[in-house]
Amino acid sequence: MNTNKPEKPSFDGGDPASPWSGLAEVSEAIRDNRLMEYRIKKSWADPWGRKLTIIGIFVILAVFAFLAGASLGLW
Repeated sequence: MNTNKPEKPSFDGGDPASPWSGLAEVSEAIRDNRLMEYRIKKSWADPWGRKLTIIGIFVILAVFAFLAGASLGLW
């Protein structure tokens, strides 16, 4: 049973030791960033997704404010 994953094709056409071998990684990172941006915009357009995002950010900020206040001796 062969469990090896097939190698991704190299966009630059060279061997992995060539100085241009990093272009495939940069291209993939750009593609991933665009997908993440699309997902964020799609989630923000959804009313439930927007509410969940706002609540999540509020909870994170509240915890940060509590820890900052506790470290300064405010309570």
